[in-house]
Amino acid sequence: MRQAGRSLPEYRALRERHDFFELASNPELCAEVTLQPVRRHGVDAAVMFADIMSPVVGMGVDVRLVEGVGPVLDAPVGTLVDVEVMRVSDAEEWGAAILEAVRLVRAELEPERAVVGFCGGPFTVAGYLVEGRPSRDFVRTKSLMLNEPDVWHALMERLTDQSARYVVAQAAAGADVIQLFDSWVGALSPADYVEYVAPYSARILAAVDVPTIHFGTGASTPLLAELVAAGGDVLGLDWRIPLDAGWEVASDDRGVQGNLDPALLLGPWERVEAGALDVLARAGGRPGHIFNLGHGVLPQTDPGALGRLVELVHARALV
Repeated sequence: MRQAGRSLPEYRALRERHDFFELASNPELCAEVTLQPVRRHGVDAAVMFADIMSPVVGMGVDVRLVEGVGPVLDAPVGTLVDVEVMRVSDAEEWGAAILEAVRLVRAELEPERAVVGFCGGPFTVAGYLVEGRPSRDFVRTKSLMLNEPDVWHALMERLTDQSARYVVAQAAAGADVIQLFDSWVGALSPADYVEYVAPYSARILAAVDVPTIHFGTGASTPLLAELVAAGGDVLGLDWRIPLDAGWEVASDDRGVQGNLDPALLLGPWERVEAGALDVLARAGGRPGHIFNLGHGVLPQTDPGALGRLVELVHARALV
């Protein structure tokens, strides 16, 4: 469960003393935050604690993480000159702390618990760069795609090269799985995704020889089909589509990850239990289902509810 740690008091205690990038840039602290939800909840995998913008910070882009807003750039990307000054380099040069954290987490965990490396999808990362902050309609981004395709493709080429090196380095450091997380790809039509994004996502997913998870938030059924075509051994589903319907799109040769609505965990246990059992029923015991939330854990979530959810799923998996 991505961001499971941010609902924990032990995580909040660390955040009182360190900002996000301080945690992410210190290998021991980064590993500690990654391991906290594993220790607390007994989940089957550790999702590395890393920001979606870490690779572009390594490209020399000035990004601020504003509490309650997200990534903010004072000088958004909009021209070919802006793209050309972004340098591509091996992850060891700018992400040594993250890679060391991967090694520490892998050494700490039992062999049967997976370490999940994390990388932002190219559309989402490019959208933050072009918009200058989170957006829901991505007007500036779509305008750049349509009116300045040379700038758009140059930007995507650089982001893809940087991201591919990043995921390869994570796998070499001990990540058992790589997840490509395209948070805002649902803002695109299937046709625009195919033309402007899919080739770049495909290159990142194909760069590693470990299993990959491809996740896009808000993806309609036609768009899900294009995500499947772009690659990934596992299709991540958010909560907006029933799991069995999403699996039909993925076909039986892919695994599926998902997809309980994170907001259910804010309600009474009876609703959480019913929702989890519905997800499991839709999976039908087929091999290849990774039970997960349909997005990140909300900060307001009661850690006790997460613990009960893990126990419920584990118990059902043994039946």
